[in-house]
Parts: sequence; structure tokens; C-alpha cells
Amino acid sequence: MVETSDYELLDSGAGRKLERFGSVTLSRPCAQAVWTPRLEPREWERRATAAFDREEGNQWHNRGALPDTWTIMIDGLSFRLSGTNFGHLGIFPEQRAQWAWIRSLLATTGPQPGAGPVSVLNLFAYSGGATLAAAHAGAEVCHLDASKGMVQWARENAEINGLAGRPIRWIVDDTHKFLAREIKRGRRYDAVILDPPTFGRGQNDEIYKIERHLPETLALCRQVLSERPRFMLLSAHTPGFSPVVLANVLTQAIDGLGGGIASGEMILAGARDVLPLPSGAFARWDSRAAGKLGTGK
Repeated sequence: MVETSDYELLDSGAGRKLERFGSVTLSRPCAQAVWTPRLEPREWERRATAAFDREEGNQWHNRGALPDTWTIMIDGLSFRLSGTNFGHLGIFPEQRAQWAWIRSLLATTGPQPGAGPVSVLNLFAYSGGATLAAAHAGAEVCHLDASKGMVQWARENAEINGLAGRPIRWIVDDTHKFLAREIKRGRRYDAVILDPPTFGRGQNDEIYKIERHLPETLALCRQVLSERPRFMLLSAHTPGFSPVVLANVLTQAIDGLGGGIASGEMILAGARDVLPLPSGAFARWDSRAAGKLGTGK
């Protein structure tokens, strides 16, 4: 697959990041960027279509210059973007390497003889990047998020990618309640993807705190795995949840299943002279991989 992208990290530092999303360039907060920016402040101001900050409450500057929606493409996947009141756009480009890994792994897996497509459960699924990657590779996907608006956004992303006719179930629900029902119903999945929030709230004000609930979430995920599971992919943007932390909890969750775990940082990258920007961590279990622990990119 040829890697092409409408996304680019242009610079970071002084607690901010400057990113290009197609024709739109944004300056937004980034606590990890404690170094000095490469570009001068006037260059940031010249390049930025709009800026967002949280210093006096969430607010956009020059938001009128932003289109209501626009579309970008990353490695063959299209995403509809829109500036939200929280400064998000409907995409986390640091997940780009994970989407590529999903597509590559599923392309080499295929269905079991006499069985249907590989079944993938995507939890806390946001606007559907992992869902698009899995569906594009031929998987049958169950996409779940507690936000009705985000599920609709993901459905629109599937449509613009020509995936509306693929076998994708769109579910608005609390993750733990849904998993408990799937366990009781006997429904099983060959792979599970999850990107739990630091703090989340379900449809009926259910509270999710990653430091309290993640082990329970993974234990429930283990119970919905099929007899011949293929992979689990866990990612998080929570400060302190390092690759080692995620690898440890995932190791306990898949104990006895064999395979191997790789973990690492999710990175935003730009041109060669742009400093890479860490943006969360991942751990992924591959049932066909050798070894217990390793690092991945």
C-alpha cells in the first residue's frame, strides 16, 4: 500500500502543536510538547487557519475561517472532519500506524476454511478509523460507542469510503453493558479493538474511569473472544498509561492464549526536521506472533 496523507505535523513546542489537515492548518494545545518550537511565532500565526485553546475555557480563534466540514484522506481512508467545541476534529492521526497494522494483519489472515469473514469488535470506536480499516480489509465489524452523534459520524465516514454496504453493525451503548449481553447471548469475535477514554460517560450517565475500569473491560473482552481469536489492540491517551502499563494489563487479559504482544508509543510525525510528537500508547496481541513481549511501531 502506498502511504499518502492529507495530514502533516508541521511543528510543535511550547505546549502546542501545528498540524495540517488537507487545506486546513490548526494550532492546538499539546501538553507533551515541552520543547521549543522550530518555527517562529509569526510563522505559526501566518500558517494557522484557526487556533484552539483552553486557557479561559474551550474556545476557537478565527473559527469563522474553518469550513463546517471537510474531507481528508490518509493512506486510502477518507475522513470527514469538523471542528468541535472541545477542539477535536473527528480523527486521531496518531492511530495511523494501528490502522495500517489492522489492514495488513487481516489481509494475511482471511476467514477460516468454511467460516465467514473475520469478526472484529471495535469498542469506544469514536469516528471509526479502526472500523474503516477492518472493513476495508474484508472483516465483519461491530462498531460501538456511547455517543449517538459519533456513531452517526462513523457511519458517514463509512459511506464516503464506499463501505456502507459492508457487514458493519452500528451500536450506541455502554461498553460494559453491551459486553455482558454479548457474553450471555454467546456472540463471539475473532478480534477486539479498544481505545478507552481517561474519563467517559455513557448514555445513562454511566461513569467510566480508565484506571478503575480497564482491567474489568479487558476481562469482559476476553470472554467474547472466539475459540480461535486473531488479535486484540489496546490504545490509550491517558497520561501515565505507558506502553509497559498497557502491555502488562493486556498480558494478564490474554493469559493462556499464546501468541505475542508488541507495545509502543503512538507518534505524530512530520518532515525530517520536525520533532516527533508522542501522543499516547498502544499494546497489541497477535495470536500468531512468537514471543511474549516486544516493541512495535
